[in-house]
Amino acid sequence: MTEPKTDTLSAPGAVIHYDVRAADASTEPTLLIIGSPMGAEGFVTLAGHFTDRTVVTYDPRGAGRSPRTDGALVTSVDEHADDLHRLISALGQQGSGPVDIFASSGGAVNALALVARHPEQVRTLVAHEPPAFAELPDRETALAACDDIHQTYERSGFGPAMAKFIAVISLQGPIPADYADQPAPDPAAFGLPAEDDGSRNDPLLGLNMPSCPAYEHDFDALGAVPTRVVIGVGEESAQMAAGRAGTAVAARLGTPPVIFPGGHGGFLGGEYGDPGKPDEFAATLRSVLRGS
Repeated sequence: MTEPKTDTLSAPGAVIHYDVRAADASTEPTLLIIGSPMGAEGFVTLAGHFTDRTVVTYDPRGAGRSPRTDGALVTSVDEHADDLHRLISALGQQGSGPVDIFASSGGAVNALALVARHPEQVRTLVAHEPPAFAELPDRETALAACDDIHQTYERSGFGPAMAKFIAVISLQGPIPADYADQPAPDPAAFGLPAEDDGSRNDPLLGLNMPSCPAYEHDFDALGAVPTRVVIGVGEESAQMAAGRAGTAVAARLGTPPVIFPGGHGGFLGGEYGDPGKPDEFAATLRSVLRGS
């Protein structure tokens, strides 16, 4: 595998930056590794486990090196899916056929939307813990919590909103019906600032919340595609909101989820200070991509 080569892709309202780690002699499909709002820097360790094939990572619209250029305050799942369609089309012009995708978190939501529209572009999709809160039994309280996180961000800034985000995604089991009545978490308890610096450009709290968790997937389309769709759930996070949502999506697709080592970020190898379980995670992913 060569050092990553960065390229750009023009899209309405954004310039998408992506990195290609080429393995020229490989006969395996290109592996596209994506998240949202996590960009390419979060997948360096995981990409390093797949030196036998070309690996592509990218910074999604509104994050990292791919800021929005149109001033829009929300990025929809449909926009992310369109960006992925453009990216895979561009890779196709460079000789790549249908790709395999590993998609984490919001990236899994976006990839499922892509496959529902353009299944011919994807051979296998491994969607790890898509936060499809609309599929949860406690969807009303979950989506209300997401709305509150966004409103807190708009009103009070990053620290108070991120504290609420961490608190709700860390809960084990269904979100209580009276969750909104509970005291707000202290940002300092998570090492976050309480003061508002005035910025409102965070890709998670500003652009993707609550549009990503509220997205309604087209399960009729997903059930008819030739793409092999596998839902992954972390062994340590299966009872947290994103893990439970992944299990719910798998149920809608009629297939059991695959249990991956670690939690929501089990693939991390020290990125963002999270050691994860990257070796075990990559081994499981390799097995899933092989169909075993």
